[in-house]
Amino acid sequence: MTDRDPAARLPPHEALAELERAGWVRRSVACEPRLSEIVETYRSLGYEVRLLPAAAVCGSRKDGTECTACFDGDPNPDRYQLVLTRELEE
Repeated sequence: MTDRDPAARLPPHEALAELERAGWVRRSVACEPRLSEIVETYRSLGYEVRLLPAAAVCGSRKDGTECTACFDGDPNPDRYQLVLTRELEE
């Protein structure tokens, strides 16, 4: 996210909501080496790709609930990223 990106200054769950309003779609949660493969695949299909830290987004939902099933038991949950995509603007 850039300084001109309003979602960059928001808490994770609010940033996700802002991105979804802007047309971004949640696709998956992953870590390396699959993360790079997923990003490359979506880009090759003509999508923009954004990543958000999954532990921050999934662990702090606006409604107060958490879903950490993707990285439960991993000693380093910070390595997981939420993958979002949207079609490239022409």
